[in-house]
Amino acid sequence: MPVEKTKHRVLIVSSSDKAYDYFLKILPQKDFHPILRANRAGEAKRILLSSPIDIMIINTPLSDEFGIDLALDSSDSCMGILVMVKSEVYDQTVYTLEDNGILTLSKPNSVEAIYSAVKLLAATNKRITRFEKKIQTLKDKMNDIRTVNRAKWLLIENMNMAEKDAHYYIEKQAMDTRLSRREIAENIIRTYDK
Repeated sequence: MPVEKTKHRVLIVSSSDKAYDYFLKILPQKDFHPILRANRAGEAKRILLSSPIDIMIINTPLSDEFGIDLALDSSDSCMGILVMVKSEVYDQTVYTLEDNGILTLSKPNSVEAIYSAVKLLAATNKRITRFEKKIQTLKDKMNDIRTVNRAKWLLIENMNMAEKDAHYYIEKQAMDTRLSRREIAENIIRTYDK
């Protein structure tokens, strides 16, 4: 049974109806859905606050700003960003955006080049999302270790246990109660940390 591919959520930011329709034709719904639209940078920022987006395509210039500020303001997320600019300002735009991981294409450009750029952003977005999940898992494990260590030191201070005994106590309580070591440690901290 084939695994269904993840569909990428796309935001097209364009003041031009013609450009928006052009991007809709390029992006197949089997891979890109939903495809949202914003006419201005301000509207795009509101959408980004309320909806998770995987790929944002900015067709410059926008009616309320050129589009570079929107791209830069959004570059801290794992979302892939493609900025379309006229060839006259391409070099300057690339220079401004490339260090922030923002892809820039000149316009007009071929359907194949635009589609390839969007597919590249989709693949990169998947990798970054996987790395973020791994990082979060490691952060959670580190927090668990800190919490358990804090509880061990409280047992050592308050119950005069050796470190080995405090560690064993937490492990045994976790097994006996079917709670995680962190939950046992948090209970110990609540009891002794006053």
